[in-house]
Amino acid sequence: MTREIVSTTEAPKPIVPLSQAVRANGFVFVSGMTSRDPGTGRVVGKDIREQTERTLDNIKATLAAAGTSLDHSVRATCYLRSREDFAGFNEVYGRYFPAAPPARAVLQVADFMLPGVLVEIEVTAVMPY
Repeated sequence: MTREIVSTTEAPKPIVPLSQAVRANGFVFVSGMTSRDPGTGRVVGKDIREQTERTLDNIKATLAAAGTSLDHSVRATCYLRSREDFAGFNEVYGRYFPAAPPARAVLQVADFMLPGVLVEIEVTAVMPY
């Protein structure tokens, strides 16, 4: 099995022990990303739409560093702090995946699981051939 750590300055540096992404056997596994700004590390966006955009931009940058893209995503797991944010989250998410979106799960999690943010998303993608 081949395994390579993916890292980019275009996405926020991890603040806990994890890799931004790992490329293995034709797949890219992106760790849970939030709306932290890559330059400052601070959370960007005051509402779910803004935070979802920044989060997906971070994922997009990480996938690009791995040599793939959102278009090659096959699975997404999304964590929301509040179920009331689902409509706004879904609106933005749909813009990033307008055709053939990946398989997806959306879970509501306790406030302490997402300190200071409203959304976290992890993605698995395939490498283009």
